[in-house]
Amino acid sequence: MKKWTQWMFLYFMVSGTRSLVEVHQPPVLTTPLGHDVVLPCQFTLSHNERMVTPPVLYWMCSSQNTDNARMWPISDKYEGRVALLDNNRSSSNKSIILKNVQWADSGKYLCKMSITTEREKSFRKRGNETLLMVYDTMIFNLSCHNDSLLWCEANVTRDSRFVLSIFLDGCRLPTASSARGDAAAALPYATLSEATTLSRGGKYECQLHLNNELITKSFFHYHPPEPSEAVFPEPWCLYAALLLVPATILLSLLTSWLLCRC
Repeated sequence: MKKWTQWMFLYFMVSGTRSLVEVHQPPVLTTPLGHDVVLPCQFTLSHNERMVTPPVLYWMCSSQNTDNARMWPISDKYEGRVALLDNNRSSSNKSIILKNVQWADSGKYLCKMSITTEREKSFRKRGNETLLMVYDTMIFNLSCHNDSLLWCEANVTRDSRFVLSIFLDGCRLPTASSARGDAAAALPYATLSEATTLSRGGKYECQLHLNNELITKSFFHYHPPEPSEAVFPEPWCLYAALLLVPATILLSLLTSWLLCRC
């Protein structure tokens, strides 16, 4: 979102060199599963053009299970889940908030407007679509089957641009990816997983990237156990043998004395 804001600022600085009306959307947006996300849409109007009436806003969605569903004005499918970020009809900010994002919300979102200006009269203008991609909470811990194996896993929208990597003190480690079975193809998400051996103590870090952009990360601090002194078992057999020696001698002396008396 920060990069998008910076880009928009630069755009406004040179807006006079562009067409009279433009609608802007970021190409890609990522959000955690179950969170709310703002789908940005901003329109610009050149200084030598004037709006006759406030624009009429439309938002359309093409997701995994929906083909061109209407989000704004709100359809039954999105009732209670969509709201305007700015309710001022004259505002140039036409972003909307999508609440409680689910896997099925992964897809493309299009912002378009019906506009009436003094020079160009009535016409429609659309953005370039925003691809919304979802990711779940990352798991980064020791394997339950092998306490010397560090395991990282994350569920993400199916897209080959998502990559998991494990680092130790800032250096990327060689890892082994897990194989996916055929059953995974029926799920609305893909599971990425990487594993590495605990070679030494330090700060291990798992990172999820989309292309070169860091999406989320998790840490694991490992401290090898201190070597302990060897503990030997008590020599009970030796103790017993030592006790038997004087008992045997005493018994022999007693037997000899009795034989002499007889």
